[in-house]
Amino acid sequence: MLLALLARPAFGLGQQAPASRLESLMEAAQQAQAAHDYATAANEYKKAVGIEPNMPELWANLGLMQQQAGDIPSAILSFQKANHLNPALYVPNLFLGIDLVRTGKAPEAIPFLTKAEKINKTDPQTPLALGRAYFAAGKFSQASREFAQATALDPTLGPAWFALGIARLNQVETDARKMSIENKSSSFAGALYAESLEKQARFSEAATLYRSLLALQPQPPCILSDLGFALLRHRDAAGAATEFAAERAAHPECGMALLGQARIAIDGGDNAQSVKLLEQLWARDHGFVGSNAGVLLEGLSDNAAAAVVGYFSQQDTAISAELRNALLSAFSGGQESGNAVTPAELPTRQPAAQASSPRHTAEENYAAEQFTLCSQQLSPAVNTARADKLRLLAACSYFAGDNDRALSAANALETLQPHSPEALYWSIQANQRLALKSLAHFQQLESDSAKSHVLLGDIYVQLERFDDAQSEYIKALSVDPGDAAARLGLASAYLGNGDIDKAIETAQTALERTPEDPELNLVMVESLVAKSRFAEAEPFLSKSLSVKPQMLAHVHALIGRVYAETGRPHNAIDQLKLGVSSDENGSVHYLLARLYRQVGDLKDASLAIDQMKAIKQQRHDRGVKTVEDPDLSSLESPPGKASTP
Repeated sequence: MLLALLARPAFGLGQQAPASRLESLMEAAQQAQAAHDYATAANEYKKAVGIEPNMPELWANLGLMQQQAGDIPSAILSFQKANHLNPALYVPNLFLGIDLVRTGKAPEAIPFLTKAEKINKTDPQTPLALGRAYFAAGKFSQASREFAQATALDPTLGPAWFALGIARLNQVETDARKMSIENKSSSFAGALYAESLEKQARFSEAATLYRSLLALQPQPPCILSDLGFALLRHRDAAGAATEFAAERAAHPECGMALLGQARIAIDGGDNAQSVKLLEQLWARDHGFVGSNAGVLLEGLSDNAAAAVVGYFSQQDTAISAELRNALLSAFSGGQESGNAVTPAELPTRQPAAQASSPRHTAEENYAAEQFTLCSQQLSPAVNTARADKLRLLAACSYFAGDNDRALSAANALETLQPHSPEALYWSIQANQRLALKSLAHFQQLESDSAKSHVLLGDIYVQLERFDDAQSEYIKALSVDPGDAAARLGLASAYLGNGDIDKAIETAQTALERTPEDPELNLVMVESLVAKSRFAEAEPFLSKSLSVKPQMLAHVHALIGRVYAETGRPHNAIDQLKLGVSSDENGSVHYLLARLYRQVGDLKDASLAIDQMKAIKQQRHDRGVKTVEDPDLSSLESPPGKASTP
């Protein structure tokens, strides 16, 4: 389609070049192009520009054929020549930008792609390419804007949805890094760290941290409810009930406490009480229920979750049809809060209090848990310089499930107050939800692709959503039972989720196919070490040494532990010293200190303890886990489809 945008150039009356020769060269080039003989086509166009060097369309065609032939440096020169002759041509601007990104010159590509987008506002490939340029330049917010524009122009463009999700996750990491530097002692940083602990199933630690935040002001809303859910997942239902009740007494606007009480009712078999509480929330704000009800399933076993979904699916359950549909949409959207339905997907009929003209202030509507109305009232505040209004708009929009508006409010607040922890907090929360929604769209579009399931599984592992990761890898294996990446991912997800026996079983099965695979051997080592089966782990260690260089220190640390546990302290020390760069939580230095004491080296033992303490403090200060950048070049086109030039 893009090649067809360049029609055969018309020859003016004043041209002196032999038109017939030029015509024959172009016909030969087009015939070669049709036969996918791009090198020959490029050679014919090169002859043509020798005859007519001032025709930008010829230079653009030459650049396209050089690009198709894989000669990117020559293509760039040809596109630059075409752009010099006519800066208003769309194709040279577009492909010059694309090729500059490919050659690592993203900042140089951005002006050309921006111009291409202004010239042609309907081609989704342009914002997709510009988004990739911004992504490569580390400008994730701008990249998200362009990827979102690409999805708006073509909602079926899978690579754009995936790239949008990844860009938002990278913005989360950028904001989290800034938070850890500028606001590491704030309650907002603490709340994010506590959420990270919960994702790692460290519920007791999360609960302790939430308690420590209660005395800090300002603080994120619903901290007591967050504490309650941490206790609930730590199997302390009585403690959770106390915190939810305290939240309702101190902050009646916090609907999360009612959701917590509904979850306690479900756990206790009192489904009628859960329906009563959910109907209360639904009457106040549809968006809140639709975007937050996923927490009702968090931490439940598959059978228990299925039972809850089955109960709410029953037509004779004493619940309104609209609420039933919203709950089932939230449940089917995954067990991640906020990754369910959006206000636009909810039933159009709102409660009377929301449909009528607002009689209360935004603050009053927030206190009454009418978050959607609060958000609508405050929407113009995005363009004002009122920090208090922007804070309230972010909270109302987020609770209403309007994550785009919450993000806009957070960005406006950060512009007004560049060091605001609240702005970063709401940006992180909204971008996380939007990222997961984008990845869900990608999954729907590429539902039959093993590659797409593996990609999503990898992302879920990085987000420590191991149940979701396992589901994706299993889906990938159902499509392609021999997919090595899916088997490795599944074993890693089982390991991350603490299901060591399944991790060992899956890794063993995979190693039967590829016994020398270093990453599979590493998973086996980690799994056996986790079971304290150190002697059994040793045969897999040598094969693990062939992993990627960035993982090698971790392998040495594991070898050191195996040696330490099998009576070889000096060998263990040598290996652990090679593995200290992988020490993320202080455990390697702690083991070194123990071994140094064992061999009588008290000085080095003391130094190792000091380093362990420093790592633990840095870990606490850092707060949020890093999300690894994926290679977006693998998504030049949707899986299973032909590439677009």
